[in-house]
Amino acid sequence: MSKIISIVNQKGGVGKTTSAVNLAAALGALGKKILLVDIDPQGNTTSGYGISRKNLTATSYEILIGSCTASEAIINTKFTGVDIIPSNINLAGAELELAIMEKREALLKNALATIVENYDFVFFDCPPSLGLITLNALTASDSFIVPIQCEYYALEGLSQLMATVRTIKRLYNPYIELEGVLLTMYDGRLNLTQQVVAEVKTFFPKKVYATVIPRNVRLSEAPSFGEPVLYYDKASKGSESYIALAEEFLRMN
Repeated sequence: MSKIISIVNQKGGVGKTTSAVNLAAALGALGKKILLVDIDPQGNTTSGYGISRKNLTATSYEILIGSCTASEAIINTKFTGVDIIPSNINLAGAELELAIMEKREALLKNALATIVENYDFVFFDCPPSLGLITLNALTASDSFIVPIQCEYYALEGLSQLMATVRTIKRLYNPYIELEGVLLTMYDGRLNLTQQVVAEVKTFFPKKVYATVIPRNVRLSEAPSFGEPVLYYDKASKGSESYIALAEEFLRMN
C-alpha cells in the first residue's frame, strides 16, 4: 500500500527541497519505488534530478489545472527507483486559477488517485507558503515531514503551520498525521544548535528524527550537477546522513 507524504515548512531555506531530493534517492537506492512530485514553482527538485525546466509541457501545473494526466507528466529518472513529476515557473500563477475551481483543495489528490498505488511512497516538495498548492498537498497526504533549520528562528511560523494542518484535518483530511521533524544544517559544536534541538523536541515530543542532517559542502554542490548527493559523492557526510534517515524512516513505516 502506498503512502503519501508532504515535505512542508512555509519558511524558506530550511532544507526542504534538499531533503525531498535526497530522501527520495536514498529510499530508491534501498529498493523502494518512489514518486517525487515537485509542486514548488521554483522547480529546484526538478533541476536537482538533472531535468531541464525549459520546454516542459507536462508538469504539476498542467496536472492541477487538468490539461494533462498524472501519468503523462511522470518522468523516469536515471536514479534507481525514483520517478518525478516536474515543476516550473508556470506553477507560480496557479493559485489564482485554482481559486475559482470546484473542490479546489482536492485537485492534486484526485489527479494522482490513479497512479499512487504504483509506488511505495509519494513525496510532495511543497512551496514555502501555506497557499492553495500546499493545501492541495496536505489534503492528499497521509502524513507530513517538517524540516527545521538549527538556527535562531527555527520555530518561527511553525505554530501557524500546525494550525493550518489542524484546519485541514477538520475540513478536508481527517487522517493526516505528523510523520516526523527533521533537523537540518546541524552543527553539534554550537551551543545554539543544542538549544534549538531542545526547543524542537519540546514542541514536537517523540516526533523528532534521531538522524540529523549536517551542514555539508557536497550537499550544497550536488544540485548544480543535477544529482542527489548519494550519486554525486556517496562517501560524503550528507549522503551518509540521508541514507541513515531513509533507514530510520523505513523502520517507522
